[in-house]
Amino acid sequence: MTPTRHTRRRFLRTFLLGAAASWTLPIFLEKTFFTLDAMAADSLTRVATGRTILVVLQMAGGNDGLNMVVPYADDAYHVARPKLALPADKILRLGDYAGLNPRLSGLKSIFDDGHLAVIQGVGYPNPNRSHFRSTEIWQTASDANRNEADGRYFDNCCAGSDHTVGVAIGAETPQSFAARIPTGVVFSKPENFRFKSSGNSPSETSEEAFYRRLNQADEAEPGTAAPEGDSIGAIAGGTNSDMSAVGFLQRAALDAQPSSDKILAIIRKSKSTVTYPPGRLANSLSLIARMIGGRLTTRVYYASQGGFDTHAGQLYAHDRLMSELNDALTAFVADLKHQGNFDRVLLITFSEFGRRVQENANGGTDHGAAAPMFVLGGRVKPGLFGRYPSLTNLDQGDLMFHTDFRSVYGTVLDKWLGAPSEKVLGRKFPDLALV
Repeated sequence: MTPTRHTRRRFLRTFLLGAAASWTLPIFLEKTFFTLDAMAADSLTRVATGRTILVVLQMAGGNDGLNMVVPYADDAYHVARPKLALPADKILRLGDYAGLNPRLSGLKSIFDDGHLAVIQGVGYPNPNRSHFRSTEIWQTASDANRNEADGRYFDNCCAGSDHTVGVAIGAETPQSFAARIPTGVVFSKPENFRFKSSGNSPSETSEEAFYRRLNQADEAEPGTAAPEGDSIGAIAGGTNSDMSAVGFLQRAALDAQPSSDKILAIIRKSKSTVTYPPGRLANSLSLIARMIGGRLTTRVYYASQGGFDTHAGQLYAHDRLMSELNDALTAFVADLKHQGNFDRVLLITFSEFGRRVQENANGGTDHGAAAPMFVLGGRVKPGLFGRYPSLTNLDQGDLMFHTDFRSVYGTVLDKWLGAPSEKVLGRKFPDLALV
């Protein structure tokens, strides 16, 4: 087998393990791809269409968990939120204490059908209230007191290597693709797949020209010099001094176009009979459903919904976000059921933090800590997991977590994806009876 064919197999295998349909990709998922890739042992047939699929949905901005899973029976909730507290008689009850936001009627039906788990009070020790830092903690699955900024997966495991490539679908390069030597491939949209750099160059013309030159170049070994006039710093976000990246980019580009064509062909022929609502989240989930329905062998997908930083005027904004979430997920579930793929898919939600118990003077809520997570799928064990945090025994005004989010990650890795969680997360966390 020639080096180029070997490279193509590895690129395609890892590409099929994970793809994203949004603007960001957690680094812990990159580590998952790496582990699954190693387990695949050079065989695409091991990543078969019958394997399980994970969809990760980020609720970006800090979702107010108290108005998503509402402690309607707690007087402290109504006292702390005279304007924002939702009426107890409107709540979609999950038990005698808490229930779902009234806008989540579709998810309530999914819960009643036995396909939704609600994990209460999820967080981590020493919570950080910075969007950037807390998102980094969730996306790296690291401890709050560890700085992961200089320890990204691409730099540690992929620098100068063709073993693993991150792939994202979106208009922006994922933060987790940042690396001294870029190894990430970003597609702008399914109707116009093309190679995009890991840098911030605004000129798509130069990027596409570079891509064409890479595809037209002779097959080369690692260390091949860049085409004359090309700058890795300007085009691919690296440095001119490290030319070893060029050989990698060249081989990645040779394989990227066939992979893109395959994805596009699958999407074009895979049409859904389910009507999705308008909006970015629904579009992302529709795209993911079409890839799943088209029998693409991707194992992990990623989508996001923004707008959850509700410091002011929260009541209307959060209700709108809940409606968007509910309608998109309800359509996604109906689509998967129609395909016959619902039992193969597990979807988890997360947000970088919750909101404070006390509403602020602007009719909103400020950055908090613990919040609920949803786990949804055909083979999920339904119900309420964990304890709802106390609304009076607070940590500087914030809810105290009961379930470490890495227990959720570890459970999904071990029991759903079949990847050893200890290897991906660095240590073992208690499992939850979710699947």
